Amino acid sequence: MSEIGHREVKAFAAERVNLPKEIADKHRAQVSALRDLLERKIDDDPSFDLVKMLHAGSVAKGTALRTVNDLDVAVYVKAGSAPKQDAQLQPWLADRLIEANPKMEESQFVPQDHCVKVSFRGSGLDVDVVPVLYEGAANDCGYLVRKHTGDRVLTSIPLHLKFIRSRKTTYGDDFKQLIRLVKWWKRMESQQDSEFRFKSFMIELLWAHLADGGLPLGDYPDALEEFFTFIVKGGLNKRIAFTDRRTEGAITTASSYRKNREMFVGGTPMIPSSCATPTIAIERTCGSNSRREYVAPPWESPFRISAIRSGLS
Repeated sequence: MSEIGHREVKAFAAERVNLPKEIADKHRAQVSALRDLLERKIDDDPSFDLVKMLHAGSVAKGTALRTVNDLDVAVYVKAGSAPKQDAQLQPWLADRLIEANPKMEESQFVPQDHCVKVSFRGSGLDVDVVPVLYEGAANDCGYLVRKHTGDRVLTSIPLHLKFIRSRKTTYGDDFKQLIRLVKWWKRMESQQDSEFRFKSFMIELLWAHLADGGLPLGDYPDALEEFFTFIVKGGLNKRIAFTDRRTEGAITTASSYRKNREMFVGGTPMIPSSCATPTIAIERTCGSNSRREYVAPPWESPFRISAIRSGLS
């Protein structure tokens, strides 16, 4: 049996994993058309409750898979105009989007738990429109509403994109390619196990952490082995933080994490109160129902990863 090396993995990614540029450009154009209609509505009616629409998600970051069938955008909503009841936010947003797109049918705007799904019949693509409660803060910082708890989570779409793009500039195309390869593996695992959870944002941040730490990315099998070995050897049991917008000394310590859960909720990457770059924190202890096993990709040795569910869901 011949060995699978960098060249083979790279060819596989080009054929099976990566979203072709011409298709990505069409997806971006579709989002731009939706955004242009909203901007026209805002220009015509400055009192309109929506402020702006920003393209987010994997297509915007350049980490989308060939299998992508929906796009992510954030719509900034005037916080004072939004419904006070969280359950009313998505239906209310759907009504505002219908106002801004009078040539589309109301049935094309469907409120979901955390977004409004906009369906385009010609392309078959869906656009998930996520509301961000906005009060005019710098860097387009605004609040997401967590769908299960109603907690407000401070975020910034431009800073998220800048974070990924800065790593791509520093580490080259290999950085995004390795993200896409792990996302492809995650997708395969999810098809076999409906309970499998591993957020794409977590994948991106783990690769950023490893690359910032000096991990060579030029050999894909070696880099992937290091990625999964990092998890197996307990890398997620330690705090991971980035200093793009804060000094190391200013980052909240692990001890204060327990007192400051709005920054570190279940290990999910958040933007702290100063709108800094996302920080990951993983709790060392959790209940017996909080653990599960993750299977390594087929090109790795048959080890299993015991991971904290709260950190990967």
